Amino acid sequence: MAPPNLKDPAERAAYRRELAGVARGIRLSGIGLAALGAVLVALHRRGMLDMPMWLAASVLGAGIMLMITGIAARTRYHALRMRER
Repeated sequence: MAPPNLKDPAERAAYRRELAGVARGIRLSGIGLAALGAVLVALHRRGMLDMPMWLAASVLGAGIMLMITGIAARTRYHALRMRER
């Protein structure tokens, strides 16, 4: 696939929409899981949740890892798309 012409506003907008869709599900699920983990950690710290701290922190860590994976996939896609052939 040829790199997009980022000097043209219409092509730049189309590429921006295309890039926003890359690994979107992974990034959004990572954000959701990280938010859930943060809530679990906060509830545990306030004594409102009877759950081991390592479990709450693991949920938070898994969410952060999913976000990093989605961001890395999007960055890799962008690098491959912009490479001249």
